[in-house]
Amino acid sequence: MKWFRAATLGLTILMAAGCATTADEQEHWIYPPMAIPLQASVQQEVQIARLSQLLARPDLSDDVRAKMLFERGNYYDSVGLRDLARLDFNQSLSLNPAQPDIFNLLGVYYTQVGEFDAAYEAFDSTLELDPANSYAARNRAIALYYGDRIELALEDITKHYQEDPSDPFRALWLYIIKSEVEPEAAREELIASYNQRDEDWGWVLVAITLNEVSEEQAFKAILAATRENTLLAERLTEAYFYLAKRYQQEGDFASAVSLYKLAVSFNVFEYVEHRYSFLELSRIYQQVKAEHLAQAKLEKEQALPSE
Repeated sequence: MKWFRAATLGLTILMAAGCATTADEQEHWIYPPMAIPLQASVQQEVQIARLSQLLARPDLSDDVRAKMLFERGNYYDSVGLRDLARLDFNQSLSLNPAQPDIFNLLGVYYTQVGEFDAAYEAFDSTLELDPANSYAARNRAIALYYGDRIELALEDITKHYQEDPSDPFRALWLYIIKSEVEPEAAREELIASYNQRDEDWGWVLVAITLNEVSEEQAFKAILAATRENTLLAERLTEAYFYLAKRYQQEGDFASAVSLYKLAVSFNVFEYVEHRYSFLELSRIYQQVKAEHLAQAKLEKEQALPSE
């Protein structure tokens, strides 16, 4: 989900998934469900060129230039040019530092590349300027989680969840973070939230996380309910990310890696599920590397002759 701009969609996917036949349940995907990877549109390219021309004018006021830099940065971000986007955002802030949305975006960037202290400061700046910014509150909790500050992350995400328990993404991230310290309680709470669900799309992701529906049922329902390629790419990005997270928690790193790679393959650059898939892949690599080194050290010690 793009957590700096709200987007929800009411679907009856859970009902569709629940109506799958026994024959359907016995089928397995030979190839994973896919969408055509998103590409920069003509409109995006034209807007970037137009804004670049306008920004070359020397007679712009600081306020107008700041707004144009922010707008061009958003276009850069939407096509995956994140370094250029960050450059524009920083220039915009130098002209007008009172822009909470930019700090929130920068916080997500810093989280993605593992610069957690900078991420905390960016999210704090957003919340100082806009205390009601729920996306910054959630993103800060996630940054604390990835930065291994679990207690603070749990405190933030619990407060965030309690403000709107009907939001499936709040419930999901509360579960993910709380699973680090109280896995059984986290699962029970997520089941309780799931049992009170509405038709918001995000509850399908909760069902996948809880294994309440099979992967075949979930993806067939997504494909049946989603005809437009952009929306399909967005839905599959989310679904593969949270399914990968489930496999990762179960210790099935091979499946998790494959699914994270699928999550990034659709080029849905603006979604945090796309951004954080790279971070998750790096974390898995570091964990597996550490385990291999520890095993090699143990084997070497065992091979040494005893005195």
